[in-house]
Amino acid sequence: MSLFKEMDPALTKALGMAMGYLSIRSRSIQEIKNYLSKKEFAPVIVEQAVLWLRQEKYLDDKLFARNYLENRKKNKPKSIYALGYELAQKEIATAIIDQLLVEYDDLELARLAVAPRIKSWQHLETQVFKKKMFNFLQYRGFGFSVIQATWEHIFSSISDPDPFQ
Repeated sequence: MSLFKEMDPALTKALGMAMGYLSIRSRSIQEIKNYLSKKEFAPVIVEQAVLWLRQEKYLDDKLFARNYLENRKKNKPKSIYALGYELAQKEIATAIIDQLLVEYDDLELARLAVAPRIKSWQHLETQVFKKKMFNFLQYRGFGFSVIQATWEHIFSSISDPDPFQ
């Protein structure tokens, strides 16, 4: 770590640990602060490490939030409300959350969430299918109007083997 030769040894150690933590997946600024604090680094060292990581573009809450949302959309879609809540739990600024969530549509997210389940539910009676879908989407944070619109879309194209095309 020749980059760190002239730094305080505690800062060098904190940066090494932070880089290792970041190598697993990207993190929010607050996640890094919490991690380094739990490792019992002094608050001054934690702030210096975060400042350095931000200057070197290893930490960027907006980029982290954008990647987080895209990953969620692809792998485990939830409602806009639920996604905003998750980002707030990671202490992403409200302004960043609001700016990024404008790009998403609850109805599209609901359809993406339920699409993989349709084949396994197709053999069920209509009422059971509907109940399973409503509960599944409600658990993921979608409101009644979005769930109802998703149901109507699926039910209207139920004879189609793939109602999402």
